[in-house]
Amino acid sequence: MNLPALHVTALLRQHGLRPDKALGQNFLHDPTALEKIVQAAEISSEDTVLEIGPGAGSLTRYLALAARQVIAVELDTDLVPILREVLAAHPNTYIVQGDILHLSPAELALPEGYLVVANIPYYITSAIFRHLLETQPRPRRIVLTIQKEVAERICAAPGAMSLLALSVQVYGKPSIVARIPAGAFYPVPKVDSAVIRVELYPEPLIPPARLERFFQLARAGFSQKRKTLRNSLSAGLRISPSEAAELLRRAGLDGMRRAETLSLEEWRILAEL
Repeated sequence: MNLPALHVTALLRQHGLRPDKALGQNFLHDPTALEKIVQAAEISSEDTVLEIGPGAGSLTRYLALAARQVIAVELDTDLVPILREVLAAHPNTYIVQGDILHLSPAELALPEGYLVVANIPYYITSAIFRHLLETQPRPRRIVLTIQKEVAERICAAPGAMSLLALSVQVYGKPSIVARIPAGAFYPVPKVDSAVIRVELYPEPLIPPARLERFFQLARAGFSQKRKTLRNSLSAGLRISPSEAAELLRRAGLDGMRRAETLSLEEWRILAEL
C-alpha cells in the first residue's frame, strides 16, 4: 500500500496536543507494522471494519484502502479534528466520538460478520474483549495490537491458563501473528507489543444457556489461584469443601489440581454438572 508517511508528532504539535497518558495513548506510526496488521486482518473490499481508538488515523488510512467502510470510534474529543483532516481523502471512513465500552455494535450499525482491527489502549484489553464477544452482532475476526505478555496469556494452553484466556478461547481461536517493537510507537512504551488475531467460532464452545454458569465457575476457580481447585471453588461458590470435592469427583477431576491446569473442555464438563 503506497501511502505517504503520517508525521504524528508534527500533527499533534500543530493542534497543540500531547499524548494523554491517562488514556493510554501510544500512537503506532511505523508503516511496516501498520501493513502487517492489515495483512493479518485479511480484509476484503466488502468488509466493514470497526477500529477502536484510531488516534491520529495512521492505521485508519490503511484500513480505508482495504475495506468497504471503516467505523472509527475515538474517545478523545481533541483528536477528532485531526482525524477529520487526515481522513478527508477517504470518504468510506466514519468517525464516531464516544466510548466503545458504552456503544453496542447495533448502535454503530455494524453488520453481522464485521471485523475489528485496532491498536488499543492496553489497560482496557480485557474489557474490550468482553464487550465485543458478549454483545450482538459478534465480529467474524478480531485483530488487536496489545501488550505482548497479555497476548501470550490469551493464547496459553492448559498449565498456564487464565480467566482472560478462557474468556477469549470459549468464543474463538487466538493466535499471535506479529510482534511489534516498542520503537514503532510514539511515545515509546516500556513494553513490546504483539498483534493477536482471534477467529471467532460460529457459536461459543459452551452452549449459550450454560455460559453464565461456566463463567461463574471459572471466576471462582481463578479467584484464589494459589489454592487447590477444591478450596478455590469452595470459597468462590460458597459451598463446603466436601461439596466442591464431590462436584470435582463427578467431573472426573482431581481436587488437588489448580485452575490454570484445566482445559476448556474440563471447565465445560464442570459447567454441565
